[in-house]
Amino acid sequence: MNSKNKNAREKIGAIGICGGAAFALSATSMDTRIKAVVSVAIIDMSQLARQVPDKDLIQNMKKKLSLQRWVDAEKGTPECKVNYPEDKPTDEIPDGLQPLWQEFFAFYGLERGWHKNATHSLTTASNLVFLNAELIRYIDEISPRPVLFITGDKDLTMPITNDIFEKAAEPKEKIVVEWAQHIDFYDNTNNIIPFDKIKEFFTKNLK
Repeated sequence: MNSKNKNAREKIGAIGICGGAAFALSATSMDTRIKAVVSVAIIDMSQLARQVPDKDLIQNMKKKLSLQRWVDAEKGTPECKVNYPEDKPTDEIPDGLQPLWQEFFAFYGLERGWHKNATHSLTTASNLVFLNAELIRYIDEISPRPVLFITGDKDLTMPITNDIFEKAAEPKEKIVVEWAQHIDFYDNTNNIIPFDKIKEFFTKNLK
């Protein structure tokens, strides 16, 4: 797009939600063409992948996932872990899920967010990539470009936002939306998603 309109090259912004927010921050830390970035209800998959008690478990995980690549290559299709109903949405959240995964299922597994064309699974070997990538390692290098963090006071991933916000350098801003759960930022347009604040942020910083 910007190869067609060179006047727009100074007006490139990035925005990401959930896992996409970590990728948006990572891209911005490396690519100085991105002049401003918004992180919404961030989850850092690379951080989650390494949340295991000791190094031995990390090594065992690497070995298992590495060997899975041979299996995938021989079969011609990757092994996938199905997280949500594939044929149609369900009416109930399964027992035994942790609170955050209950919330995810309430969106992706129920009628609210289920879609026949959606990917309902992740490849087993995907985590091998996340073990090797610290997505927000260089977040302080986004400065002097601005970062806007958005989370909710009912968002179970708010501690992740708070932690990454502290690691980011100025200029930075954080907005905490009252009564907002994590999945509310996906689709709740009833005074939850702060579209006005996002518009104001990009209008100010993408001149």
